[in-house]
Amino acid sequence: MILERILNAVDRLVRQWTGASVVMAALLVTMAGCGTGTAADAPGPGDAARGESVFNENCSACHGIAAVGTDSGPPLVHDLYLPGHHADFAFTSAVRNGVRAHHWSFGSMPSIPGVSDLDIADIVAYVRGLQRAAGLLED
Repeated sequence: MILERILNAVDRLVRQWTGASVVMAALLVTMAGCGTGTAADAPGPGDAARGESVFNENCSACHGIAAVGTDSGPPLVHDLYLPGHHADFAFTSAVRNGVRAHHWSFGSMPSIPGVSDLDIADIVAYVRGLQRAAGLLED
């Protein structure tokens, strides 16, 4: 998918840039999604019930059951992972490319192979539901 390749390229560049360049990269990512593909290409809003299963299978070893965190990974039910700081596409980038440690001292997150775009949409729906249930995210 073209957008995925653009996101990967921007992610590599962002790792090297600082300051205003990061803002510019974020703008490019946002613009890259405008007008590309069709609505049928998008994975949709996600299924939180399925997301719980996919999350438990692929993410809970580090992020904990119900995304509360463990000694190996941070909680996703936390202010730092709300859409204003980590938008939904950040979850896709993390799964596809991994993440350098930047908020916590758990170490870097590796990429998670074998997780589809639909799986990620479901995981995001699940995590956002947990955040809502915890009172961190409003509808």
